[in-house]
Amino acid sequence: MNIEALSDGKIIEAWKRNASPWTNAVRAGEIESRRLVTDRAILDAVLACKPQTVIDLGCGEGWLALALQQNGIEVTAVDAVPALALAARQAGVVDSRVMSYEEIAEGQLKLSADVVVCNFALLGKESVDGLLRTVPQLLKPDGALIVQTLHPLVSCGDLPYVDGWRPGSWAGFGPAFTDAPPWYFRTLGTWLDLIRTSGLTLRALQEPIDPRTGRPASVVFRAHRIG
Repeated sequence: MNIEALSDGKIIEAWKRNASPWTNAVRAGEIESRRLVTDRAILDAVLACKPQTVIDLGCGEGWLALALQQNGIEVTAVDAVPALALAARQAGVVDSRVMSYEEIAEGQLKLSADVVVCNFALLGKESVDGLLRTVPQLLKPDGALIVQTLHPLVSCGDLPYVDGWRPGSWAGFGPAFTDAPPWYFRTLGTWLDLIRTSGLTLRALQEPIDPRTGRPASVVFRAHRIG
């Protein structure tokens, strides 16, 4: 494994190449864990906050933004991949924008919302660190950041339980997918430290269970702006 080849930039490159098959797979309901567990988990977590406004960071093809919009919520959907932001707009998302996490960290997203949500969208290292430090500025007073991500204890597999880059995989996906994006593995402790040092306080942690395996399908963090 060439660790030097794994970086934040490689994630975006890979998603640009796979934007179309990903959009098709999501809209066809081909990802079983999403159908069974994770889509409902993140939607319920956001709706439980009763927000009027939401920023969906790393919105992908826009399914979550659209679902929230259909619940009467004003949503701004943001993705670094133009084809995904366009797919979200074509699906009916009213406000879909192209912007990278680095640009958001520089203060270019001049918005605030009741909830900022990141659904399986925090895959990098430096880009994610910078983004989370900016989240308090995107939240209204007592606003919430909601993150759903791979559960560290499950996604670690047989590798050592330490932070570090991991190669991606499209195992279980069709032949249209190529060059899976790498991702940066964080332990549970590292996630909690990152939330705390970003000026947020954790108020809830959920572990949605996959009924097929009896193991966590993901972990969902809800953290609130301090002050």
